[in-house]
Amino acid sequence: MNLSSKLLEEAVQAFAGLPGIGRKSALRLALHLVNRETEYTEQLAQALLRMRQGIRSCEMCHNLADERLCNVCADPRRDRSTVCVVENIRDVMAIEDTQQFRGLYHVLGGVISPIEGIGPDQLNIDDLAQRVAGGEIRELIMAVSPTIEGDTTIFYLTKKLREYPVQITAIARGVSFGGELEYADELTLGRSIVARIPYQLGEDKPT
Repeated sequence: MNLSSKLLEEAVQAFAGLPGIGRKSALRLALHLVNRETEYTEQLAQALLRMRQGIRSCEMCHNLADERLCNVCADPRRDRSTVCVVENIRDVMAIEDTQQFRGLYHVLGGVISPIEGIGPDQLNIDDLAQRVAGGEIRELIMAVSPTIEGDTTIFYLTKKLREYPVQITAIARGVSFGGELEYADELTLGRSIVARIPYQLGEDKPT
């Protein structure tokens, strides 16, 4: 695809670097901006720049935040005795969309995966242990994607935290094994949260 403008080509390449955006879609976006008023493009660019420069990690749960704490952790109406442990920020958004959970969250930043070289030290596990040690948390809901890596992560967390008086539950298997949590429909995910079950620590799991 040969373009008559070098500036347009640069914009297309920039859009094409985004996930899920092919070159044709990138060209469509670039042409859309060309045909809009300059003020619109300036507002878009400023919004993206402000987001990139100002967004940060919540000091409590590692969700995205504008301030020291994210909107969820800062909300006094949330149940602070229940914490939903998730793999990534997109999972928080998926669960929030169900409107079935009113507790807090803890974003691990991934799952334990020896094949990919990801161990417990590379995840936000020590922070979770510190939160549990504070004594306010009564239940941890393990809302991690039902994969082998996810089950390994839940098993590790359960062993690490078993000295504390906290109940550990797992979402019901309405979410199919091997699936990604963020892609589950809202109804299925919501029911899985509500119908969570106690997690049993077996001795035949990997350490």
